[in-house]
Amino acid sequence: MEPARTIIELLGGEAEVARIAGVAITAPYRWQAAKAKGGTGGMIPHWHIGKLLEHAAANGIELTTSSFAPVFPSAQPEKAA
Repeated sequence: MEPARTIIELLGGEAEVARIAGVAITAPYRWQAAKAKGGTGGMIPHWHIGKLLEHAAANGIELTTSSFAPVFPSAQPEKAA
């Protein structure tokens, strides 16, 4: 689930993100799971964002605060009745 999946791939995978954030290896997987399945619905908890941004900046990886914003499906115009 987005945006977690894209961020995790960009930073080198689940194990690397877990190391950077200082969390269990299972945490990045949870961030990519639907809330109905015990995950965060694609959201990375805000208290990890600073560490991930610092790592990205130090390693020339293009990642910004807006990368962590929720991804919403494009709005569909309502059909006239």
